[in-house]
Amino acid sequence: MTTLRTSPLHDTHLALGAKMADFGGWSMPIEYPGGGVVAEHTAVRERVGIFDVSHLGKARVSGPGAVDFVNSCFTNDLRRIGPGQAQYTMCLNDQGGVVDDLIQYLVSDEEVFLIPNAANNATVVDLLRAAAPEGITVTDEHESYGVIAVQGSRSDEVLGALGLPTGHDYMTFVEATWEGEPVIVCRTGYTGERGYEVLPSWSATPAVWEALAAAVAAEGGLPCGLGARDTLRTEMGYPLHGNDIGPDITPVMGGAAWAVGWDKDTFWGKDAVAAQRAAKDSRLLRGLLVTGRGIPRAGCEVKDSDGAVIGAVTSGTFSPTLKQGIALGQVDRGVPFETDVVIDVRGREVPARIVKPPFVDVSVRAD
Repeated sequence: MTTLRTSPLHDTHLALGAKMADFGGWSMPIEYPGGGVVAEHTAVRERVGIFDVSHLGKARVSGPGAVDFVNSCFTNDLRRIGPGQAQYTMCLNDQGGVVDDLIQYLVSDEEVFLIPNAANNATVVDLLRAAAPEGITVTDEHESYGVIAVQGSRSDEVLGALGLPTGHDYMTFVEATWEGEPVIVCRTGYTGERGYEVLPSWSATPAVWEALAAAVAAEGGLPCGLGARDTLRTEMGYPLHGNDIGPDITPVMGGAAWAVGWDKDTFWGKDAVAAQRAAKDSRLLRGLLVTGRGIPRAGCEVKDSDGAVIGAVTSGTFSPTLKQGIALGQVDRGVPFETDVVIDVRGREVPARIVKPPFVDVSVRAD
């Protein structure tokens, strides 16, 4: 039996009575007592919530030409941003499938800090090390930093209570200190709300969490588990690796072609994904808004009015905001938005409509 890895806040979650589960090989909180996923989701949408996402990977690429090297590996174009900015990108395989999607922080021309997904950190590090030219160092820093996400319209007040920087632009980061401890504060998140991700050292993470959690409570917010994180991201239409994108689902299919620097000379998997983009024959990620009763789940077939299979659900859940089922799915390219379809949920046909996400109003970029 494989032993699950634990975040620096593991004991804190147990003390709070969190329901724990395996997430990417890590024991992480799914929900807390006192309302569970719906209450936590609502707190983020209406006020503020705090998440432990320390299971996310961390890696650093450094040395002369580090930016150009990383830029030749991943999809997005680092030359579109400058030092102090962050960018969503993807690591592809030779077939154009997504090995991982990650955030890259541009520190300088000689340093890029990466946040891969938890289960894929070692893979990304190994691929980069195998490709790195002499003089480029790739360091696995998975357990060097914790990651605490503060998400919601009151997030500025929460960080401000600790004297941490706020108000910087979306997808930018600031290096700061809190009680003598270095922290990185990035204006990022996975909920669709205004928010920040705070990266203290691994050892300082419990103290930073305690202070932030107290400030969150003062604003009427809650600690939130990964269950609420999933319903929040699904309402936004944000893809989850392993479901909506993955080794067999390319950026084109997964609705992430916007994160590809198509004009770059090279990146891993470019030939395959460029050919698919040109062919215009693949299925595409679409939103599915349930108009009847039922909650679709990954793997459910999507059918047209004649009963022909036209797609499959990749992520499905109950939307606490809309109070109805929603899903993301791969759907045949020729099927237009606003088409009425049915989803086969355990043998029962549930009516739905093809829509363009997000399913809710967004405020992630709000000033």
